[in-house]
Amino acid sequence: MHPIDDLAVDGNALAGRLAEIFADDMTSAFVTCESCGSSKPLAHHRAYVRGPGAVLRCADCWSILGRLVRTPDAYWLDLRGAASLRIPMTS
Repeated sequence: MHPIDDLAVDGNALAGRLAEIFADDMTSAFVTCESCGSSKPLAHHRAYVRGPGAVLRCADCWSILGRLVRTPDAYWLDLRGAASLRIPMTS
């Protein structure tokens, strides 16, 4: 057991915070590219949506920022190409 485990609770503790974040319009969230460091609102990047899933590419260097796939029972979101996602608070 790690010494700081006494301070941890399970991931359910984030449910309310995540619901606040992902209920907003995510197109205004700033996505920072892991490859080139460019940071722009999601809406400014390039989305490819004609395949079985969607791919988001950096508007500056064309690196893949993320992938979104919907299956019959789940959404799969991969943001490996994004260094960060900054979601401005609306209130």
